[in-house]
Amino acid sequence: MNYTDKELCRVRTITTFLVLGKERDSWRDDIETAAYFCSQLAARFLENAYLVQSIRIVTNPFGEYLDTSSLESAKADLDYISGLLKALDLQGLRIRFAIGEARNSEEVALLPELILAHGDLCNACVNVGLDEHGVLDNEMLQRATAAVFEIGRITPGGEGNFNFTVNFNCEPLIPYFPASYHGSSLGNCFVIGLETPDLLVNVLQDYNEKNPRSSHNELFKDYAAVMTSALQYHVSSVVSIIENWPTAHGFSFAGIDSSAAPSKDCSSIVDVYKLMGVDYFGASGTVEASALLTRVFKAITGVPLVGFSGLMLAVTEDTGLAEATRRREFDIRSLLTYSAVCGIGLDTVPIPGASSPEKVTALMRDTGTMAFRLNKPLTVRLFPVPGVAAGESTSFESSDLCNCTVLDVP
Repeated sequence: MNYTDKELCRVRTITTFLVLGKERDSWRDDIETAAYFCSQLAARFLENAYLVQSIRIVTNPFGEYLDTSSLESAKADLDYISGLLKALDLQGLRIRFAIGEARNSEEVALLPELILAHGDLCNACVNVGLDEHGVLDNEMLQRATAAVFEIGRITPGGEGNFNFTVNFNCEPLIPYFPASYHGSSLGNCFVIGLETPDLLVNVLQDYNEKNPRSSHNELFKDYAAVMTSALQYHVSSVVSIIENWPTAHGFSFAGIDSSAAPSKDCSSIVDVYKLMGVDYFGASGTVEASALLTRVFKAITGVPLVGFSGLMLAVTEDTGLAEATRRREFDIRSLLTYSAVCGIGLDTVPIPGASSPEKVTALMRDTGTMAFRLNKPLTVRLFPVPGVAAGESTSFESSDLCNCTVLDVP
């Protein structure tokens, strides 16, 4: 298959960033406008042979528009928004909604019950920064840890943590959930996220078939070149579709997240590593290959790169990574190591439900320290699985998640 074939590159998400105010009467028009804008753009992409998998709406911090004076009032407002979203006719497109960031411990404490009630229509994050001494806000991390364990306790199978993450050094306009958040000063805009593992596998297979094995350095130089060229082709094509779209709208184009988003329905990123000569994900050479892939995603030109624009290693969203946990080919320490040269941190990592909260908070501090020390965006999205110990298997029911082996918290 030629790398220009658009079946190799799906539009994972059209993500709109929307500013909502306190006036509930305005929410219907604002949300419908965003949703139908996404739907029209999705149709435009389909006309040009690009399949759109989901449309997403991200808001400013939910404390700016939901009534957070009590859990009941916040739930009532979110019930209203959920009703609006479910009433939309989007021609079969999946819609997801993020309520933005929680800005204080009181708002974090609301999230478990809100996520229990609304799941994928209530994605949220908390951004944890450094204090005046350059030390991470440990009190906020403890609050976030408590929320992670409460979500794990009250949602079926602990799967509600799919909708909550802790962000470190993350800017607004990430198109992928639940790290997405928006700032009121940025206005209404949109970002495109792509799913490209099939593309990367295709170009590497084609290169290896047509070229004899040469020196390691020559191989890696060529791997970077062919993957960058293929990804650039589709990014440029997507940008051209947007720039030539005549429909008037109130959303400005903010850029593309060039990450190769994982999915159960496409090739595994593990296949990419193997095609680059790494015996298995976690073997010696994994760090070097991870750094090369990151360089590819950062090399895209002609469009603002926003969000992560890097290598995503989402353990329970990638069939190859999930299977690798069963063979004990990597652990949490390995994922932290790889985050130094790539990645989004510890993403969708299942841990024992009986894990120590103190250890989890320390793990978050380690991740956050790396994020700020290396000046890169990293996140922590852990799944404490009730009643399951390290080395045992998950039994997730969500169609978004792969079952895998639960990893121990070091």
